[in-house]
Amino acid sequence: MDLVRHLRYFTVVAEELHFGNAAIRLGMAQPPLSQRIKRLEEELGVRLFDRGGRQVRLTEAGRLLLGEAREIVARVDRLHELARHGEGAVLKVGVPPDLAAAAIAALVEGFRETSPGVRLAPAEIWTADQVTALAGGTIDVGLVRHPVNAPGLGFGPLLVQPQGVLLAESDPLARAGELHLADLGGRELLMPPREGEPGMHAETLAECRRHGYVPGQVHQGAGLGLVLAGMAVAFAPRAEVPGLAWRPLLGSPIAYKVSTAWRAETEAVKGFSALAVRILKERAGMTDEAAAPVRRVSRRPGMLA
Repeated sequence: MDLVRHLRYFTVVAEELHFGNAAIRLGMAQPPLSQRIKRLEEELGVRLFDRGGRQVRLTEAGRLLLGEAREIVARVDRLHELARHGEGAVLKVGVPPDLAAAAIAALVEGFRETSPGVRLAPAEIWTADQVTALAGGTIDVGLVRHPVNAPGLGFGPLLVQPQGVLLAESDPLARAGELHLADLGGRELLMPPREGEPGMHAETLAECRRHGYVPGQVHQGAGLGLVLAGMAVAFAPRAEVPGLAWRPLLGSPIAYKVSTAWRAETEAVKGFSALAVRILKERAGMTDEAAAPVRRVSRRPGMLA
């Protein structure tokens, strides 16, 4: 058993006195959290919480352990921090796997210039996994998509990225100009995994239905093979991909919302967050939420209001 990790779970539950809220804060499901607290109780040979009724209370043993547990967790975090500085400071960053390679390269290069004493270590992981990694200290800062439910995290400015649609060049719609979402009727849709981007996944499909597009099937993944084969379409920012055509959507009904996220706002995290806002505006076509165009319901002639 990883005692330190289990003690970290214990301290969060002790602070929240609610397993559901603690699970949200830790970026995990409630049943595994309950199982790990039970495992810790079995390992220590004491009951840490009274779970009677709807309330959760610390037992006397739990109250005695809490101060020690916090100290142990803080000391281990400090050891990790010292070790990182001993081998050169590293900022571990989570980025969406479908973020443009040019944007990732610009982030690495820009951070190298602005923070020469810290090495940027990006890892390509979806939002849900980033939330878990941030809560567990596996990464220091992330680029997450909204909506996201993570009350224990801090967030940077919200940026908006309007999406167009990618189609195979052989698709008849590839010869059109702006498209209505309803024009995609009958076509299957490729999206990032629902487990990795649950908030964005649900919001995007709701917006599709609102504008008259119900995909025949929703495929999940990051590769564009199905789109190249003419088997599906995908939402994406303006892009040039051999074999594919990108077309804007009338009224910008689909727009992804992105921000940085962190558990501890260190100077390195602040520097990365400011850099990310600038790079994502310059290289990924994102804008401040307040400056984003108002999305309107786009209807083809003859569609009911």
